Amino acid sequence: MRTSDAIYVAGHTGLLGSALVRRLRAMGYSNLVLATHRDLDLTDSAAVQKFFARERPQYVFLAAARVGGILANSSFPANFIFENIRIQTNVIHEAYRSRVQRLLFAGSSCIYPRLAPQPLREDSLLTGPLESTNRPYAVAKISGIEMCWAYNRQYKTQFLAAMLTNLYGPGDNYHPSNSHLIPALIRKMHEAKMSGTEQAVVWGTGTPRREFLYSDDAADACIFLLNLPEERFAELAGDAENPPLVNVGWGKDMTVREVAELVAEIVGLDQALAFDSTKPDGTPRKLLETNRLKSLGWQPRIGLREGLVQAYKDFCSHIAESPSTLEVGT
Repeated sequence: MRTSDAIYVAGHTGLLGSALVRRLRAMGYSNLVLATHRDLDLTDSAAVQKFFARERPQYVFLAAARVGGILANSSFPANFIFENIRIQTNVIHEAYRSRVQRLLFAGSSCIYPRLAPQPLREDSLLTGPLESTNRPYAVAKISGIEMCWAYNRQYKTQFLAAMLTNLYGPGDNYHPSNSHLIPALIRKMHEAKMSGTEQAVVWGTGTPRREFLYSDDAADACIFLLNLPEERFAELAGDAENPPLVNVGWGKDMTVREVAELVAEIVGLDQALAFDSTKPDGTPRKLLETNRLKSLGWQPRIGLREGLVQAYKDFCSHIAESPSTLEVGT
């Protein structure tokens, strides 16, 4: 990508999207195409068609999605499958119609079977049953991979699907019921600290293992992939037998209990942690194998402790802006 090329970041106000914008601007890219949900409803096919016809982006980062944790996925399964399929279908199809040079579709490690061999390899896709608590979201993301693959084969597009591990960082969603694990823990620990309650309660047994990647590292990996030389990119873009799929993660995991204890330490929580085993654990383990990405020369830079410190600072800055409700995030 040349610094003057028109680059559309779909979902630029979200966790990954905002990190992509920060990173691209820091690298000197000056022609970013951005549109908020108020300006462009990505579930509206006619609106997306007009947008692409008008803006003519040359590269697309598809980071827009309806996302959430176990509670949100369990409460709104229809929204998760309907909205995500509509968003990605519209953007991918219009990227093809407007002859976008390259597109990166951001997905999630939840696309892999619940009990697939660990660490999760790209060739584990569709080899077993999915985790029930987020199956609608996972199926939507799998359909996005299939769409990129199908368009590459039929129309010779250059669309790539990057499956990301659990992300966290500045601009995260700290909603009390719709957030992912780390922002939920940060909010819970902070509120327990401020209220002086006897203990902070964490959902589940604390035994599942999770991998985490700082959002700026994830953005750096996505830009790295879209900037690969033609020959290396073509190797990832798939063929008749292999989907255009690459894992993006840290390569190490820890238990939910361990990450909860680390968040409590960083927040400065003195109270005890309690684990509610009546709540769902989700998938037992979700560690991505990232050899394909590492072999291309990319490595993450920001460790979990350093990233959590920055994430907590971000959370506290939002509290300063809205101390009464803590309704931060998008």
